[in-house]
Amino acid sequence: MDETNQELISTETRMRLGEVRHALLKLHKALLDDARVGFERARGRIESSGEFLQLVLDDEWFAYLRPLSALVVQIDELLDAEEATTREADALLAQARALLRPDEGGSERFGEKYRAALQRSPDVILAHGEVAKLFGGSK
Repeated sequence: MDETNQELISTETRMRLGEVRHALLKLHKALLDDARVGFERARGRIESSGEFLQLVLDDEWFAYLRPLSALVVQIDELLDAEEATTREADALLAQARALLRPDEGGSERFGEKYRAALQRSPDVILAHGEVAKLFGGSK
């Protein structure tokens, strides 16, 4: 077992994870906004934030975003953990990089919808760029 990966994460790594988390949340919001526009064009206006939340949680239209939602939750849990390890942090960063590669997209469904959102939404492009910048100097 590699001892380095079993070390508790440093303050620097926690800060980096926090920056990635923040950028992922902005991307998630841009993707939600884009998906909402498409949903409302296809099915009609969403009347309230409560209805929107219910749709995000239950409707297939928004299901492709769940891997990104789950990743943000995993980062939150790791940041809250007292004994988080470098290996866990590295794994989450690698998972984020893989998920957000528009050419691969982690899962086929996410990748396909993500590529389409990148083609149609300037906000998604900008948010993707912020996340990509954070990974520019990483492994």
